[in-house]
Amino acid sequence: MDAEVENPMKGILLKVLSVVIFVCMSTLIKAAGSEIATGQITFYRSAFAMVPILGYLALRGQLRDAFKTKDIGAHIARGFVGILAMSFGFYGLVHLPLPEAIAIGYAMPLIAVAFAAIFLGETVRLYRWSAVVIGLVGVMIITWPRLTLFREGGLGSSEALGAAAVLLSAALGAIAMVLVRKLVRAERTHTIVLYFSFSASVFSLATLPFGWPSISQKAFLLLMIAGFCGGVAQLLLTESYRHADMSTIAPFEYTSIVLGLIIGYFLFEDIPTSTMLIGTAIVVGAGIFIIFREHRLGLERRGARKHVTPQG
Repeated sequence: MDAEVENPMKGILLKVLSVVIFVCMSTLIKAAGSEIATGQITFYRSAFAMVPILGYLALRGQLRDAFKTKDIGAHIARGFVGILAMSFGFYGLVHLPLPEAIAIGYAMPLIAVAFAAIFLGETVRLYRWSAVVIGLVGVMIITWPRLTLFREGGLGSSEALGAAAVLLSAALGAIAMVLVRKLVRAERTHTIVLYFSFSASVFSLATLPFGWPSISQKAFLLLMIAGFCGGVAQLLLTESYRHADMSTIAPFEYTSIVLGLIIGYFLFEDIPTSTMLIGTAIVVGAGIFIIFREHRLGLERRGARKHVTPQG
């Protein structure tokens, strides 16, 4: 493991915090309404995300050098894949109940673990694979009774299309995670985040000819706040990749289910069933196991370094 990823616990903490803020962002977007064009949503989300990013850079005195990069092509590729993932995800979000959209999106961490092993050469041992699979089983326990893909309406229903869109978003999101993981090896966090928000805004504008409906002041405000939250969460998420392997922090996407259940109950009157509670317990348990495992491995690595005889 390289020196940038020697603090897995910090990476996990940053990941969890970003997930919480992302769930708040998703709630705001869903509350804005289902009549808003997907490209319109992605534009507001990306454009207003630049506000906290630029503010952060200004406070740190890094604004002048923010756009300096060693690989503009990689940033454009990450932005294109990221905006596709975002677009499909938002389409599914506005056509599905919030907890269900979140849960189906949990396919992304498992795909990301596989991609990390295949494309980045990260070591994924049995313990981590087991925890990811157990966590995914917990997700299926939560969602199986509610999956609209198997309800009346068939594959042509808006719910089924929404579910398919979220699954496609998960696969594209996993690719984006791999691209970010590569970028953090040579690029600064704020440069990666700034280029993503900028390129995503530009790509989103390409959907303008397809029609953007006028929106209410309330919807505009919700989308504006959602974009701001997205910028903050993106900073935290990108920074998390600098401190831990992607395959280590990816499973912590599951922590959003707890917040999703709470929001679903209070805002959407979705009363948790026994299967949802059991599944949530399994998912959280899997996450706690990974934290414990990473803590033990960290102690072992530090112990091994202390016992290495210096070579003179």
